[in-house]
Amino acid sequence: MAAPPSPPGDTAGHRERLRGRLLAGGGDALLDHELIEYLLMLAIPRIDTKPIAKALLREFGGIGGLLAADVEALGRVRGVGPSAAAAIKIAHAIAIRLLRAEATDRPILSNWQALLDYLRADMAHRGIERFRVLHLNTRNILIRDEVMSEGSIDQAAVHVREVIRRAIDLGSAAIILVHNHPSGDPAPSRADIAITRTIANAGAAMGIVLHDHIIIGVNGHVSLKAQGLI
Repeated sequence: MAAPPSPPGDTAGHRERLRGRLLAGGGDALLDHELIEYLLMLAIPRIDTKPIAKALLREFGGIGGLLAADVEALGRVRGVGPSAAAAIKIAHAIAIRLLRAEATDRPILSNWQALLDYLRADMAHRGIERFRVLHLNTRNILIRDEVMSEGSIDQAAVHVREVIRRAIDLGSAAIILVHNHPSGDPAPSRADIAITRTIANAGAAMGIVLHDHIIIGVNGHVSLKAQGLI
């Protein structure tokens, strides 16, 4: 979609003031819309990006939803073309890469909050259900983080034999299951509980421990182990 024309006014001076505040005070010196406004300046430098930034945050409900939005959805917002969409997606990719590194640089079970932060950033705002498996070695160090399936807005196909076979192929000592609820409510369904117990039993028969099944939603997360459901 073509960008709107640049409005009259002190655009250059405004950008210089934003830059000064950012460099002097860091990200905390800028409001949410100003952070996105500055990011968009780098991609579309010759127009006023404040209205676009505010429209994006309204459309996607905040920074989390905006960064996780797909390119097609971003492009439906007036003023967002390929350059702006790419800037938003690269910011999201960098954030996820950083959180993933913090979550996996030491044993997962002793770094649980960092893991939750990574999973929520990556999955909470997705519009379709994604099921992934974290494979751990005997020291509970992550050896593989794999998406096993992606489903419709409310379900993902999970095949127990595929989960266990993959764990055997990788030599996993333990696994953690993770999926998101696009509805935002992380409360487990009966199907979630049933598939968890089936995978736990199948894994136990092969010497593979199921540490947990984490369900991620915009409204929080649920650990089936903490709920006493495993």
